[in-house]
Amino acid sequence: MKKTVIFAFRGDPMCFVHVLLNGLDCNDRGMEGKIVIEGEAVKLVPEMVKPDHFLHQLFTKAQKQGIIVGACRACSNKLGVAQAVTDTGIELIGDMSGHPAMSDYIDRGYNVITF
Repeated sequence: MKKTVIFAFRGDPMCFVHVLLNGLDCNDRGMEGKIVIEGEAVKLVPEMVKPDHFLHQLFTKAQKQGIIVGACRACSNKLGVAQAVTDTGIELIGDMSGHPAMSDYIDRGYNVITF
């Protein structure tokens, strides 16, 4: 089985829409699509849970399908959104000095894509 994890770093919603679409598409096609939210993208999480945000529906679908692994603990703390992120139900993750390690996914056979 093909496995893909997308590490999303950019906080641009027009970029993140492609993260969600591709993560969902990979998952729908049986490629075990996963999303890790990193860098400035963590600031989007509290915005996307708002019903009037244009990414709300895709974000909610990704959450329901369980493809969002988590958000970077270090970046969420540094950017002041750690509590807001956890309030959405997204777990703060990061065993590599507070950041999620790509090597963990590489070791498990995932293709790593960064946005």
